[in-house]
Amino acid sequence: MKFLSPFVSLILVACLAWNPAQAQKPAVKLGQPVLLTSCGQSPGPLKFKVFFGRLGTDYVYNMQASASDLAAKKKDGKPFKSLIIVTGASLKGMGAAKVSMEDELDRVKKLIAEAKKQGIKVVGAHVEGMERRAQGAAPGDNSDEQSIDAVCPQSDLLLVRKDGDEDKRFTAISTGKKIPLVTFEKNMELSDVLKTLYQK
Repeated sequence: MKFLSPFVSLILVACLAWNPAQAQKPAVKLGQPVLLTSCGQSPGPLKFKVFFGRLGTDYVYNMQASASDLAAKKKDGKPFKSLIIVTGASLKGMGAAKVSMEDELDRVKKLIAEAKKQGIKVVGAHVEGMERRAQGAAPGDNSDEQSIDAVCPQSDLLLVRKDGDEDKRFTAISTGKKIPLVTFEKNMELSDVLKTLYQK
């Protein structure tokens, strides 16, 4: 039996010890409780709600969360530690909530300002892929892109389903603003991503 050279042996040991699940550390450490909301009233936040429930995450789901909600939580002595704003505009959703895109942009602007004031980590998320970005109700409708512009450049972390970045829209924001970008390919992978980001 031939002996392996020390160099080859070292490579084999490294390969056997490498675990893909441990290869990437969280880009930003996120804390709980979490405030989960939207910018544009799309159904995207429901994906987070499902996985947060399974993971036992301490979170509050409020599609029309405001700066006053953050302030009230802090006053109670139990401030939010992170804020997830899911981008993606739904005319149907805004209609049901009786708000306009202008209302949404104003609400989110104040929400982010209060979060930054308190030192709360802001996560800008887009989890519905290019389908959501291509669902303009009429030619020239850019409400989805408006929601992205309002949230993502102001975020501490971007969390995006990979197919939603086909045009490198989020990559450009991440690079230009030096904001960490975490992507995932399938909806079920979002659970693992959240578990990693919120691990204690």
